[in-house]
Order: sequence, then structure tokens, then C-alpha cells
Amino acid sequence: MSLHPLSRLPDPWRKVVDWVLTLAVAIGFVLVFEAEVAKPYRIPSASMEHTLHCARPASGCTGATSDRVLVNRLAYVFGSPQRGQIVVFTAPPKANLCGGSDAGTTFVKRLIGLPGETVREDGSGFILIRHPGATRWTRLDEPYVPARTRRADTSNFGRAWHVPNGEYFMLGDNRSNSCDSRKWGSVPRSSLIGPVIFTYWPPDRISYRQGAW
Repeated sequence: MSLHPLSRLPDPWRKVVDWVLTLAVAIGFVLVFEAEVAKPYRIPSASMEHTLHCARPASGCTGATSDRVLVNRLAYVFGSPQRGQIVVFTAPPKANLCGGSDAGTTFVKRLIGLPGETVREDGSGFILIRHPGATRWTRLDEPYVPARTRRADTSNFGRAWHVPNGEYFMLGDNRSNSCDSRKWGSVPRSSLIGPVIFTYWPPDRISYRQGAW
């Protein structure tokens, strides 16, 4: 009969070691889960207001605390990015055009344009999509962009952008307060970290986002 490795220890020490091992396994599981599956992020700016909040008194922020979200890091391993998802990604080099040192930092925006499409912002701030090879434009239904916010975004009225193959066009929901793909171009798929699946903080804004798995 084989003995448990801890059986030779005095009873109090055996319980202590058992608890330590259990805790170590639990911590290891959490660290692996965070690194490989669902990683937490804090919303740093007002570009996604009022969908995701950042904390006052930062410019444009409306929350008492910044929203904390979980991102599905496996979504784009087993599936393709989808229009409308809120995506965390690594900012491209041209993100420095926003006036800071944002290149290589982590951004969160909404995925609007897919590879090969052309994105246009009309004279009223609505976003239109033209699919590859098509001649007609399709206006996106964006209930998450309030009319007042949409109309305030006059600097890009009438402009159009082509999305290269293998890249994605990102916009903030707070269009007049978002430095995004209209400024620094599309984002390669390799820079996409994953879609937001869950807002877990603060408690009164806990929510789940469908379509992120």
C-alpha cells in the first residue's frame, strides 16, 4: 500500500502544506486563465463613452471610477473578428498622431470596417459601408452613438477610407472625442487582442456582451 506524500508529517503541518498546495494550484490556474483566456483591462479614456466609462476628472469622462472589462483572448484564435464587437488591440505606430506616445499601447474601440471594405462618414455623421466589388453603400445601424455625439463629429464628414486586406477599421463610440482609424489607419489582425466579453466593475455597470465568444 502506498502512502500519501504528506502522511509522514504531523497533522497540523500536513493541513498547512495541503492548504498551501491548494492555494498555489488555484493561483496558478487564475494566472494561466488571465494570460491565455480572459484578461482584465481598465478603460483609460473617453473615446468609448457612454458605452464604457472612464473616471472623472479626466477629459470627457463621466464615471466615478473607470470601467474594468474582461477580454476574450481566444476569440480570434478560433474565429474571425466581427463588425460591432468592442475590441482591445495594440495601437499602430501612427497612433502617435493623436498627440502623445500612444503607439504600442493598448486601445479599445469598436470594430466597424472589415478587410477589403470601404468606410465612409456622410455629411450627418452616419457611417456607411461599401463591400468589396459593390457599388452601393449600406448605412450602419449604430444605436450606441447618440445623435448629439454623431453630429458633433464634423471634422470627418464626407471622408472615406479603404480597409486593406487583413486589417480592420476601428472607431470610438464617442466619435467627436476619439482618435481612431480615421486618423491613424486600419489595424492588422495580428494586433487584435480580443473582444470585450464582460464589464465586471463597478458593480452597478456589470454587463455581458454577446457575440464575443
